[in-house]
Amino acid sequence: MKTDKRLFFSVLFIVLSFPFLSAQYGYGNGYGYGYGGYGGYGRQRNSIPQVQETPKEPEKLTAEQIVDQEMPGITEKLGLNPFEEAVLSTTLKKYLQERIELQILDLPPDKMRESYEKITQKQDEELMAGLPADKYEAFVELQKNGFKKVKEKKKKKKKNKSKT
Repeated sequence: MKTDKRLFFSVLFIVLSFPFLSAQYGYGNGYGYGYGGYGGYGRQRNSIPQVQETPKEPEKLTAEQIVDQEMPGITEKLGLNPFEEAVLSTTLKKYLQERIELQILDLPPDKMRESYEKITQKQDEELMAGLPADKYEAFVELQKNGFKKVKEKKKKKKKNKSKT
């Protein structure tokens, strides 16, 4: 009888401890070939390092695309009519394209500066001829201030109007 009790408790102990043992050894197989092919000891890592994709450089915009992006803001800030907008747009596209081509040439710094000055002078002459004097001056001021002060002036005007 004592032997039967021992045998019974031994078998009961083994049967009840089986789930705990199988969890320790990967679904009952302690040799690393368990569920999903990852082995009995969790997911195995590949010893070969993964190559990360290098981020693509953003596509360089053409002169036309750059000017088209900036024109709505410039038109709003200067209050240009469609004719003045067209004059400004075509002039900026033309001379911006020349500047881009100049950057591609990769000239020495002194020649680059000299060429930029010539392009800027031609652009200013063409804009002066195509735009009214007040709008040309506003555009020059806008260029010098990097499009910041015109925004501030408009905000101040709006605030002053709301106060009165």
